[in-house]
Amino acid sequence: MKLIKQSSCMLFIGFLLLVNGCAGMVFGGHKVIGGMFYADTAANEDVTANPVGSKTGEACAKSIMGWVTTGNASVQEAAKNGGIKKITAVDNKFSNILGVIATYCVVVVGE
Repeated sequence: MKLIKQSSCMLFIGFLLLVNGCAGMVFGGHKVIGGMFYADTAANEDVTANPVGSKTGEACAKSIMGWVTTGNASVQEAAKNGGIKKITAVDNKFSNILGVIATYCVVVVGE
Protein backbone atom coordinates (compact mmCIF):
# COMPACT_ATOMS: atom_id res chain seq x y z
CA MET A 1 0.00 0.00 0.00
CA LYS A 2 2.85 2.37 0.86
CA LEU A 3 4.49 1.66 -2.51
CA ILE A 4 1.26 2.52 -4.34
CA LYS A 5 0.99 5.87 -2.49
CA GLN A 6 4.62 6.73 -3.27
CA SER A 7 4.22 5.77 -6.93
CA SER A 8 1.04 7.82 -7.24
CA CYS A 9 2.72 10.82 -5.63
CA MET A 10 5.76 10.58 -7.93
CA LEU A 11 3.51 10.20 -10.97
CA PHE A 12 1.52 13.29 -9.98
CA ILE A 13 4.70 15.34 -9.42
CA GLY A 14 6.05 14.19 -12.77
CA PHE A 15 2.80 15.21 -14.46
CA LEU A 16 2.93 18.68 -12.87
CA LEU A 17 6.51 19.16 -14.06
CA LEU A 18 5.55 18.02 -17.54
CA VAL A 19 2.63 20.44 -17.96
CA ASN A 20 4.10 23.29 -15.89
CA GLY A 21 3.88 26.54 -17.80
CA CYS A 22 1.74 25.22 -20.65
CA ALA A 23 -1.13 27.63 -20.00
CA GLY A 24 1.19 30.63 -19.92
CA MET A 25 2.89 29.66 -23.17
CA VAL A 26 -0.36 30.36 -25.02
CA PHE A 27 0.19 34.10 -24.52
CA GLY A 28 3.93 34.04 -25.29
CA GLY A 29 3.70 36.34 -28.33
CA HIS A 30 2.95 39.35 -26.12
CA LYS A 31 5.22 41.40 -23.88
CA VAL A 32 4.56 39.30 -20.80
CA ILE A 33 6.96 38.29 -18.07
CA GLY A 34 6.21 34.78 -16.89
CA GLY A 35 7.15 32.82 -13.83
CA MET A 36 7.56 29.09 -13.51
CA PHE A 37 5.20 28.71 -10.54
CA TYR A 38 3.37 32.05 -10.33
CA ALA A 39 3.17 35.28 -12.33
CA ASP A 40 1.16 38.47 -11.86
CA THR A 41 2.63 41.16 -14.10
CA ALA A 42 1.70 44.22 -16.15
CA ALA A 43 3.51 45.89 -19.06
CA ASN A 44 2.97 48.59 -21.66
CA GLU A 45 2.14 47.55 -25.23
CA ASP A 46 1.75 50.89 -27.02
CA VAL A 47 1.29 54.65 -26.50
CA THR A 48 -0.32 57.18 -28.84
CA ALA A 49 0.08 60.95 -29.20
CA ASN A 50 -3.44 61.54 -27.81
CA PRO A 51 -3.70 63.30 -24.42
CA VAL A 52 -3.93 60.98 -21.41
CA GLY A 53 -7.52 59.87 -20.93
CA SER A 54 -9.58 59.25 -17.82
CA LYS A 55 -11.39 56.11 -18.98
CA THR A 56 -10.12 52.53 -18.96
CA GLY A 57 -11.44 49.38 -20.56
CA GLU A 58 -10.32 45.80 -20.19
CA ALA A 59 -10.73 42.61 -22.23
CA CYS A 60 -9.35 39.20 -21.21
CA ALA A 61 -8.63 35.70 -22.45
CA LYS A 62 -8.04 32.65 -20.23
CA SER A 63 -6.22 29.39 -20.79
CA ILE A 64 -6.48 26.12 -18.88
CA MET A 65 -3.28 24.06 -19.15
CA GLY A 66 -2.79 25.38 -22.66
CA TRP A 67 -5.46 22.94 -23.81
CA VAL A 68 -8.49 25.25 -23.76
CA THR A 69 -8.25 28.99 -24.38
CA THR A 70 -11.28 31.28 -24.48
CA GLY A 71 -11.99 35.00 -24.48
CA ASN A 72 -11.54 38.14 -26.54
CA ALA A 73 -8.46 40.11 -25.46
CA SER A 74 -8.53 42.53 -28.39
CA VAL A 75 -7.93 46.28 -28.24
CA GLN A 76 -11.31 46.85 -29.89
CA GLU A 77 -13.13 44.84 -27.21
CA ALA A 78 -11.28 46.63 -24.39
CA ALA A 79 -12.11 50.05 -25.91
CA LYS A 80 -15.76 49.05 -26.30
CA ASN A 81 -15.91 47.82 -22.68
CA GLY A 82 -14.55 51.17 -21.46
CA GLY A 83 -16.60 53.37 -23.80
CA ILE A 84 -13.36 54.72 -25.32
CA LYS A 85 -13.30 56.46 -28.72
CA LYS A 86 -9.72 57.89 -28.62
CA ILE A 87 -7.07 55.50 -27.33
CA THR A 88 -4.15 56.93 -25.34
CA ALA A 89 -2.31 53.77 -24.28
CA VAL A 90 -2.58 50.00 -24.49
CA ASP A 91 -1.23 47.95 -21.61
CA ASN A 92 -1.41 44.27 -20.75
CA LYS A 93 -1.78 42.19 -17.61
CA PHE A 94 -0.73 38.58 -17.29
CA SER A 95 -1.23 36.03 -14.54
CA ASN A 96 -0.22 32.38 -14.38
CA ILE A 97 -0.66 29.83 -11.60
CA LEU A 98 1.52 26.71 -11.92
CA GLY A 99 0.99 26.72 -15.67
CA VAL A 100 -2.50 25.40 -15.05
CA ILE A 101 -4.53 28.62 -15.34
CA ALA A 102 -3.30 31.69 -17.20
CA THR A 103 -5.05 34.99 -17.92
CA TYR A 104 -4.01 37.66 -20.42
CA CYS A 105 -5.82 41.01 -20.36
CA VAL A 106 -5.55 44.05 -22.62
CA VAL A 107 -6.12 47.35 -20.81
CA VAL A 108 -6.94 50.42 -22.94
CA VAL A 109 -6.76 54.01 -21.61
CA GLY A 110 -8.36 56.95 -23.37
CA GLU A 111 -11.42 59.15 -23.81
